[in-house]
Amino acid sequence: MEQRENVTEFVLLGLTQSVQGQRILFVVFLLIYTVTVVGSLLIVLTAVLSPTLDAPMYFFLGYLSFMDAFYSTSITPNTIIDLLYEKKTISFQACMTQLFTEHLFSGAEVFLLVVMAYDRYLAICRPLHYLTIMNQRVCVLMLLLAWVGGFLHALLHIIFFHNLPFCGPNVTDHFGCDTYPLLKLACTDTHITAVTVVANDGAICVTIFTLLLISYGVILRSLKNLSREGKHKALSTCGSHITVVVLFFVPCIFTYVRPPVTLPIDKYLAVFYTIVTPMLNPLISTLRNGEMQNAMKKLWIRKKQ
Repeated sequence: MEQRENVTEFVLLGLTQSVQGQRILFVVFLLIYTVTVVGSLLIVLTAVLSPTLDAPMYFFLGYLSFMDAFYSTSITPNTIIDLLYEKKTISFQACMTQLFTEHLFSGAEVFLLVVMAYDRYLAICRPLHYLTIMNQRVCVLMLLLAWVGGFLHALLHIIFFHNLPFCGPNVTDHFGCDTYPLLKLACTDTHITAVTVVANDGAICVTIFTLLLISYGVILRSLKNLSREGKHKALSTCGSHITVVVLFFVPCIFTYVRPPVTLPIDKYLAVFYTIVTPMLNPLISTLRNGEMQNAMKKLWIRKKQ
């Protein structure tokens, strides 16, 4: 315990040592983060305030955007600020907080994507029973289960990583606190913790990604029973959901479904799923959803009046 207290902070090498490169990344990341937060909050406000978006799908979409905004906030602002300094450090407690919040929101988002797939299955394959099953009470319960799943997922990380001894070195080739780089810095045998990370992160990614692909496969197969207009609307909605799922899970599987070793590409892949993907999700959800676009236009017109 006394040894671990010697390491009070970690030194982050970041994405590049070039001053010019850091300035460019500062502008790019700031722009991406602004678009992420503004876009996500716009979807949340539209889902809450628009009377036409009272379907369960938009209830879940609003919370998905909320999670995206806070997931990005768990790491992007620190990354942006660090680009202004030559030496980038993060305290041990701040590192644990970042690790917890990052996995809390990403874990909750994973389970919410499952809920959204189930919602689309009922809406398309069981339309007569849809509103009876997906009533407000069930929607809230499913949302709470997603949050509980995310919390337990994040809690496991803290239980294992907070108790690891970090007695030096404390330099990590990353821009934030991530599982495998932290395991590399621990001055003890991390085999059990590494297996837990693979089981907790990797198994969840593979299992849920497989279930989601099967679910959307069943949904797409059932489209033959719909009208032409119904097929177009269902394809548009499911297409955006599938795109979000692929963007989220493919980097996750590449990162965590493998032996616990750090690769040079890891931190650049982390940029994609922690900074870029949260920006793409609200854009995909909006651009491919006519009802959401119309609701946003109506709210904008109402505000101007």
